[in-house]
Formats: sequence, C-alpha cells, structure tokens
Amino acid sequence: MAIPRGREEPSTRQSVSVSFYSYAEDSPDTVKGQEWYQADDIAEEYEEKRFSRGGRLIDRREKQAVLDAIGPVEDSEILEIACGTGRFTVMLAERGADVVGLDISGPMLKQGRKKARAAGVADHLEFMRGDAGRLPFPDDHFDAVIAMRFFHLADTPAAFLREMRRVSRDVVFFDTFNRFSTRSIYNWALPMGSRLYSRWEVDRLLEEVGLELVGDEHDFVLPYGFYRQIPNSTASAFRKIDTTLGSLPLGDRLASVSYWTCDI
Repeated sequence: MAIPRGREEPSTRQSVSVSFYSYAEDSPDTVKGQEWYQADDIAEEYEEKRFSRGGRLIDRREKQAVLDAIGPVEDSEILEIACGTGRFTVMLAERGADVVGLDISGPMLKQGRKKARAAGVADHLEFMRGDAGRLPFPDDHFDAVIAMRFFHLADTPAAFLREMRRVSRDVVFFDTFNRFSTRSIYNWALPMGSRLYSRWEVDRLLEEVGLELVGDEHDFVLPYGFYRQIPNSTASAFRKIDTTLGSLPLGDRLASVSYWTCDI
C-alpha cells in the first residue's frame, strides 16, 4: 500500500540540527529493558548478534515488510520510533525519504549516526533521543510512522500506539511477537522477557486507539534464534521449509512475528 500523496501541507518539521529531545524519566508509559539497551557493548554488538549468519535473512524480510507497507518512500516524511541502530531509518533515507529516528538509548543512536554517515545519507535523516510515549511532534506530522521490534517491550502498548496514530497523517506500521509461537516456550529465558500478542489482543488495541487495519502478514514459524545460529549459506533451505509450514492452515497462528499495516 503506497502512502497517499494527495495533500500538500506546509512542513512544520523540526530543524535537522535538533538531535536530542529530553524525555521524562518518570514517564508512565514504560518499556522493558531500558537500562539494558543503554549499555555501549549491547549497542555495538546489536546487529552483529542478530543479523549476521542466517540472521541476514531476517533482516531482509523485515526491511521488505516495511517497504511493502508504506510503498514508494521518496520525498515522504517518516518517523521510526525505537529506531535502535538505524537499520530501517538508514534504509528509508537511502530511498529518498526524510526520516526521523527516535530512541531512548544514546548508545544505539550513536551507532545509527555512524551508519548514516557511512551510507552518505546523514543529510536526509536525524536521530533524536526521546520518549516514544510523549512524541515531540505536532499532530499529523508524518506520512508514516513505523515501529519494529518494539511492542514486545511495551508495558503500555495502547499509549505508544496512540502516539504513533496522533503524529501520522496516513500510515502506522508495527510488528508483534505471537503468543502461540515457539517464542512462548523460551520467552522466560530472555534477558527481559517479551510481551506476546494474540490476534484478538491486536484487534482490541487497534479498536481502542482508532486505527483501521488494512493489511497483515505472519511469518517465521521457525524462531529467529534458530536462523541466527546457522550459516547464511544454509538459511535459504530452511527458509523454504519455514515458508511451507507457514502456508498450512495453522501457519499464521504459529508464526513468530506479525506485521500490521494500519490507516488513520
């Protein structure tokens, strides 16, 4: 689904020189693992641990999901909350979008800025440290707002989703981890746990905040951790098995991740 481009509005976007937004330490809208993600070593190793080896396949799939959801991005204004090291922020800037990446972790943002400079797109994006529960932007400010690998950490998902809706003119896109996937077996062993969602819970969230679901995809019956442990050269073969499993009647229900595309 492409972003509608029918309306031309004067830009009220903050200057690209703004790179820090003071977030409220006592914000009632909290996320798991705030201290963990603040560590320099975690930020430096984040992508290498998740998206090397067979994890490259996950990286490609997630990026394609974002592009499929928001369509042509050139000249669009896009916000990514919980942007982390800037995987999607930089990708969108490389395709001609003007992007703001917001995250609560200074070390993660440092990695994102380094990546943007290396890609030659620093002029097309800005990284801001801030609170996703109190976005420092006016209403209807962006063509699209995305959040990837964030809602499993959200203690108050409706509050964050409501803010995403508020600042978007057209599209809100996010992913969730599935309550009935294999992740539920080992979720307790993760450093901070994860919030898992059923389809019913997501439908209820969208109704609560006033978003219309216009597209959903469900993928990875085989867990992410499995792909990260195998060589990239063999990941494609297992991916074919994974895709076959996902096409079975219970495939969507057992998928590890769901991608949700919403209209305002």
